[in-house]
Amino acid sequence: MARRGHQLDGGAERRVDEAFRLAIVLKALDGVLEVVGGVLLLFVSPASLRHVIRWATAHELARDPKDFIAQHLLHSANQLTRSRTLYGAVYLLGHGVAKIVLAVLVLRNRLWAYPAMIALLAGFVMYQLYSLAQHASVGLAALTVFDIVVIGLTSHEYRVKRTTRTG
Repeated sequence: MARRGHQLDGGAERRVDEAFRLAIVLKALDGVLEVVGGVLLLFVSPASLRHVIRWATAHELARDPKDFIAQHLLHSANQLTRSRTLYGAVYLLGHGVAKIVLAVLVLRNRLWAYPAMIALLAGFVMYQLYSLAQHASVGLAALTVFDIVVIGLTSHEYRVKRTTRTG
């Protein structure tokens, strides 16, 4: 079914819709993980976090003392303070709850939630690009690319839903 401005055939449109739904579910799961991480940061002391990270990286560092990820984790753990963990908790809780709420509303076809999701992810992308300019990270770069793809899919679905409702 071709719509003005949407030249995808039925099969391609269905695949785009499936990719969109999967991406939104993944964003919701990411939100759940952020909420769990935020709650943990609220209730676990920086000293306990440092201990767990030292324990978790000990085996890898025994095999390879220069392991980049293990070294980075240890360095980050040593920088933890109560104020940093509180900031991290609030940051993760805010992002996580926003992602979960918007993902659920988008999956329930609340039309106003589509532009809100796009705006939220665009804000994340801008911050992530700023962070990447400060310190390159493969993980953050991958997350940024994923967020850009989700923005594109959400924009497409929003146009389709809006056209379907008004047309």
